[in-house]
Amino acid sequence: MSRVSTDRPRESGADEPDESPADSAPLGTPATPNPDAVAKPAAPEPASPAASESATPAAAESDTAAAQPLRLRTLLIVAAVLLGLDLLTKCLVVAKMTPGRPIHIVDDVVRLTLVRNPGAAFSMATGMTWLLTLVAAAVVIGVVRIGRTMRSLPWAIGLGMVLGGALGNLIDRLFRAPGPLQGHVVDFVAVGWWPVFNVADSAIVCGAALLVALTVFGFEPDGTRAHRHEEDESAEEKTV
Repeated sequence: MSRVSTDRPRESGADEPDESPADSAPLGTPATPNPDAVAKPAAPEPASPAASESATPAAAESDTAAAQPLRLRTLLIVAAVLLGLDLLTKCLVVAKMTPGRPIHIVDDVVRLTLVRNPGAAFSMATGMTWLLTLVAAAVVIGVVRIGRTMRSLPWAIGLGMVLGGALGNLIDRLFRAPGPLQGHVVDFVAVGWWPVFNVADSAIVCGAALLVALTVFGFEPDGTRAHRHEEDESAEEKTV
């Protein structure tokens, strides 16, 4: 007699727990992480309009100017070169020339003539040599103080020219005859009807002219431009 089996066939999908890939993997095999379970980095938030508006061209220009190197070294180099040239030419003129005996370079238009000037340019303040000495000393101190925060190269060149010229004439006031604070400046270059001058005078005039031009065109000592800031502000007012 055959025995009838009473066991029911196992149906697929019964209440049996599903095996995960990690359970079915062989022992010792690392489990593969679920990509859905990996935390995704949060997307950066877009910048607010207020923050973008704050980054104006004027602010960017100010940051650029602040990143520029200080120009005190350039100022001092220009001043030293002009001072050395002024002292050298004065020593040569005093050693080689005699007052009242000019050397004509281009007929009577350009000539060299030794003149000792107790006053300022155009023979002004001839009786106030001591005051001119104090003014020259004040100019030297003021230029050095400004140059400590200088970031504009043209301003450094202009102030260096003024400083070199002021030092050249100040040395004459202090160490030449007739005595300290009363010394006469050595002038030797004559061009046409223009008063006799020297290298220091030329440096002061050219440096001052350069500084005036920089001021007129809006170039500031810190490397920025005043006119550009005004244009940026007016443009912002129109967009508001």
